Amino acid sequence: MKTTENNIGVLSKILLLISATLLVISIFKPIWIIELNAPQYPEGLVLYIYANKLGGNVDIINGLNHYIGMKTLHTEDFIEFTILPYIIGFYALVTLVVIFINKRIALYTLVVAFLLFGIVAMMDFYRWNYNYGHNLDPHAAIVVPGMSYQPPLIGYKQLLNFGAYSIPAIGGWLFIASGVLMAFAFIIESKLFKRTKK
Repeated sequence: MKTTENNIGVLSKILLLISATLLVISIFKPIWIIELNAPQYPEGLVLYIYANKLGGNVDIINGLNHYIGMKTLHTEDFIEFTILPYIIGFYALVTLVVIFINKRIALYTLVVAFLLFGIVAMMDFYRWNYNYGHNLDPHAAIVVPGMSYQPPLIGYKQLLNFGAYSIPAIGGWLFIASGVLMAFAFIIESKLFKRTKK
């Protein structure tokens, strides 16, 4: 009886299976998008951030960054692009392993670890934005005293004549949805949920 009580329910297993699938798909889709709009670029510029590379109008954005003293963006400059696909793949694999192990403690551990990973990833993304927006070349063609060009972590921010809009892309939403499904499974299997149900 004790073993059955510690097992994961069928619904939770289905949620975990979907969660693992979403994680795998997110590796191949852009995770984040930064859109730049200005009068001289009415069609807008876009920077896609994948798990393993940068995409979009990278060359044009690098040209603009050069004028204001920002470092140019290159995929090979970020170790995150080397390890992030493997980390996401690892969590997808562990999610499947949790289904196979069929123990609530394994599910709880997975959810806590995934939450911590999400927090660390957002902190690293903020640090990445901060460094590129604040560490400027003092000899750049355009220098505005006291001005920094850190794009927003999420949401909108005006940077000189450019409006920067930063939100999760399709891969990011899949990643978030995966975490939400894990959280649902956690709630379903928790004693608190069972007490509330009773």
